[in-house]
Amino acid sequence: VQLQASGGGSVQAGDSLRLSCAASGRTSGSFTTGWFRQTPGKEREFVAATWRSGSNTYYADSVKGRFTISRDNAANTVYLQTGSLTPEDTAVYYCAAGSRLIWSTMQISQYYEYWGQGTQVTVSS
Repeated sequence: VQLQASGGGSVQAGDSLRLSCAASGRTSGSFTTGWFRQTPGKEREFVAATWRSGSNTYYADSVKGRFTISRDNAANTVYLQTGSLTPEDTAVYYCAAGSRLIWSTMQISQYYEYWGQGTQVTVSS
């Protein structure tokens, strides 16, 4: 499975971006898919995840109410719609997928088997 993240960019505080994670090799509906982010010198941080069917989603407290994760299994793509961005959201955003995740492990990066290359989001004040 190959994951391709895109959609990052440089924006102003308060703006929005839609990040995309396109899967190839196997259908995205076979996997739980999550988004993580990382800044230099810090560990990778969970952002959001969506169950295989998209029926359940899970968010970090820091983005709840501002970000929305969704999936289009027909297009093999998972999206992260970000909103009300702040400079604290500046990071490289990674999408990841796993076939053996359960609800209690969706926020733990080590349980994801496949990772995309990351897309940079920079928010200026």
